[in-house]
Amino acid sequence: MDEALIKKAKSEASRRGKSVSQMVGEFFDYLGGSNREAVTALPPVTASLLGVLNGHSIDDSAHKKHLREKYL
Repeated sequence: MDEALIKKAKSEASRRGKSVSQMVGEFFDYLGGSNREAVTALPPVTASLLGVLNGHSIDDSAHKKHLREKYL
């Protein structure tokens, strides 16, 4: 991994009173869906975005179109 990213991860882990391994483990646990209580540990803006695309079909071409319109 990039050294700058490692520094950021260690700094954030220290700020949260956790190890980088704990944070990575919690992230993968959340992705697996086995610990939905982790939603309350997310920042409010991030937590508010969970599920906003449920029921919507978003594919790669839609994302590419959005990026073209935004940046071109």
